[in-house]
Amino acid sequence: MSTDVTAVVVRLKLSLLRNGLRQSAGRRAAYIASAVLVLLFAALQLLGLILLRGNAHAGSLVVLLVAVLALGWAVMPLFFPSGDETLDPTRLVMLPLRPRPLVRALLAASLVGIGPLFTLCLFAGSVIALARGAVAYVVGVIGVVLALLVCVALARAVAAANIRLLTSRKGRDLAVLSGLVIAIGAQVVNFGAQRLGSSGLGELDPVADVLRWLPPASAIGAVESVSEGSYGVGLLQLASTAGALVALIAVWSRHLTRLMTSPDGSTLQAVTEAAVRERTSAGPARFLPAGRTGTVMERSLRYVWRDPKTKAGWVTSLAIGLIVPLFNALQGTGSIYFACFAAGMLGIMMYNQFGQDTSAFWMVALTISSPRDAYVELRGRALALLLITLPYATLVTVLTTALLGDWPKLPEVLGLSFALLGAMLATGAWTSARFPYSIPQEGYKNVAPGQTGLAWISIFGGMIAAALLCAPVIALTIWLNVSEDGDAWTWLLLPGGAAYGAAITLLGLRLAAPRTAARLPEILAAVSKG
Repeated sequence: MSTDVTAVVVRLKLSLLRNGLRQSAGRRAAYIASAVLVLLFAALQLLGLILLRGNAHAGSLVVLLVAVLALGWAVMPLFFPSGDETLDPTRLVMLPLRPRPLVRALLAASLVGIGPLFTLCLFAGSVIALARGAVAYVVGVIGVVLALLVCVALARAVAAANIRLLTSRKGRDLAVLSGLVIAIGAQVVNFGAQRLGSSGLGELDPVADVLRWLPPASAIGAVESVSEGSYGVGLLQLASTAGALVALIAVWSRHLTRLMTSPDGSTLQAVTEAAVRERTSAGPARFLPAGRTGTVMERSLRYVWRDPKTKAGWVTSLAIGLIVPLFNALQGTGSIYFACFAAGMLGIMMYNQFGQDTSAFWMVALTISSPRDAYVELRGRALALLLITLPYATLVTVLTTALLGDWPKLPEVLGLSFALLGAMLATGAWTSARFPYSIPQEGYKNVAPGQTGLAWISIFGGMIAAALLCAPVIALTIWLNVSEDGDAWTWLLLPGGAAYGAAITLLGLRLAAPRTAARLPEILAAVSKG
């Protein structure tokens, strides 16, 4: 019976892949291209690991690679829950299946795909890089199988434990953090590669000494131990990986049983006293200004917290605005002026303010009957943005200054950041009225078809205009730094840049308000196409 279930589930996985490719030529081309790239990268990884054979520190590097790959298997279901349709076992809840055969079937189905093939290639290359002798190769085959099964079981256990969250709206919002994780991970890898290039692979030995006892890296570490004649150590490392596999399958089976037998909590409307207090309490919103300004600010902040596309934009801007200056400072190649990058990335969020409203902009349009109403609307949105960007840009500037130790330049860099932020708020308000475009709510695209040109004009044209508006502050900064007695007066750039940023923001809002009030039908038509 279990064999039949396994075969059926594997065929179901293959059918899902095949039918997905039949949906469109674009999806088929994207899948083929991604498969070719992954396989090419796997082949290069395999070749690199084979060439690493004989290196004194090959074991340290291999163990670290296996541990990082296992971590990727663990976190991928959290950030990409829709990547594999078979990750949701609740789709099989109506079938008369017992947990044990279902676990075996799903585990076998998990081995079908590009990801397991890539992992298998890396593990095989790791064994070739470390194995010396027939016994080591036998242990390597067993270790590869155990390590691959641990990675797959780990992904399944994490997905089963969080499946209710992953299939909810909050779970889909969790995928927004993938951009942050990827951006930080790429910078960490880059930083680590530079350190290894200058210091050698010996830097990995202390970390590898710990990781070689943690599954699934211990299964590959067993190959090195056996190659060195430490058969007892190798056996213990294999046993630790096998024990981890048994434990993961037990945890997965328990969560699977609970999922298949318990009701879906998302359909139960339990009203508790705490929930009533949460709904009736105004919360932090009570600190916002009264009237339309406070209402607009609260609505904008709710978009940031609840709307997936808006949240994705904010997470990306916050991450990149922090990563670029800090990692450049850590690498010793940065400048304190890189801190202005945070203000620039966050200022972009002012562009296309009405696009995030989509077709619901008609409710906003009904409340605007004069340029004054439009000004208050734009001002509320700008203040909501400043509520996040001002402290964040200040924090990034202070952290960058602390890493570089260039405290005398902190006032002028803060002044430049505030001036740049004000200029981007001003140009963002104007381009929001002049070049609005729609943001599709479904899919990964952030611009509706046919409006790409508008988006490019709005963002890049606004950024160029913002840089030109900051020219007076930039010129003053340069003049004070090159003049003989200018260093004594650079502190004036902090209040001067802040005042200039505030003045240019108010001017931009004043100029954008009449255009917004006059173009309400055109704005509604533009933002409703998605």
